[in-house]
Amino acid sequence: MFTSIATALHVLAAVVWVGGMFFAYVCLRPVLGSSEPAERLTLWANVFSKFFPWVWMCIVILFLTGFYLIGQYGGFSGAGKYIFAMMTIAIIMTAIFKFVYIAPFKHLKRGVEEKDYAVAGFALGTIRKLVATNLILGILVIIIATGFKAWH
Repeated sequence: MFTSIATALHVLAAVVWVGGMFFAYVCLRPVLGSSEPAERLTLWANVFSKFFPWVWMCIVILFLTGFYLIGQYGGFSGAGKYIFAMMTIAIIMTAIFKFVYIAPFKHLKRGVEEKDYAVAGFALGTIRKLVATNLILGILVIIIATGFKAWH
């Protein structure tokens, strides 16, 4: 039963993280494109302030449940290549997010607080590119998880 709960939590965490990036990049970004810089940058700073704690929680859940599930199916020695591919991509995605959180997000918030919209805009541009990268990687993980389980 705990394996089923771990699997459900794992999938839900992936949906929240990847789905949030999809919404931000594909839906919200185009809508805000015509907004005034001060309004747009402030909104993004506020959106990320609400979304990023969820991402941290999702990362913790994904790694805990992922390692648990690997253990339930024989550990890394019996894991297929698709498990190693997903783990590698998860580590890369986490590193990208950690960088976004530590550097550009901090500059975005500071730029908005100080009304330095050039700094905030540059930071947001960096975040946009890195979110696009993580979105692609997240979609790739979903494809691997659902379509390549036979890949050993």
